[in-house]
Amino acid sequence: MKTASKETTNPDPPIRIIKTATCQSISGKSTLTYNIGCTPKANISICILSNTGGGYFSNEWVSLSVIQHALEKGNKQITSMILQPLFRGKSANTPAFLLAVLKHEGLVLPSKDTRRFHEYVGSDKFVDEVKKLIGLKSASTKKTAASNKSTDQRS
Repeated sequence: MKTASKETTNPDPPIRIIKTATCQSISGKSTLTYNIGCTPKANISICILSNTGGGYFSNEWVSLSVIQHALEKGNKQITSMILQPLFRGKSANTPAFLLAVLKHEGLVLPSKDTRRFHEYVGSDKFVDEVKKLIGLKSASTKKTAASNKSTDQRS
């Protein structure tokens, strides 16, 4: 029997789960449970845990930076198909489930023009909320602290 060598084992850093939540699938026919986690360097990732509808899905972690890159390509015409390349030959349900999570977390909103599409609205608010859960200062907190510090120095 062959075993994986140390060079071929998964080099991904461990992910600490910082939030578990549920949301409706895009179709509204099932409830999804998902995790949001971070690496020791505070890189955020998302993982689908379960689906009450019984459809297959991949439970692999997907980095927020990779998700953001895919969403930025979609402009205002986002469907779950733009997320398909993020999964390694897994179930066709997974991109739609991830889109439902992104909608629930406020990164995408339904398009005002076309029922089938979503629009990427950015991730700053989501990242700030996750950083609070991690225990890091958000970007807006750092800016406020820096401006307060410069004001204090002038006084």
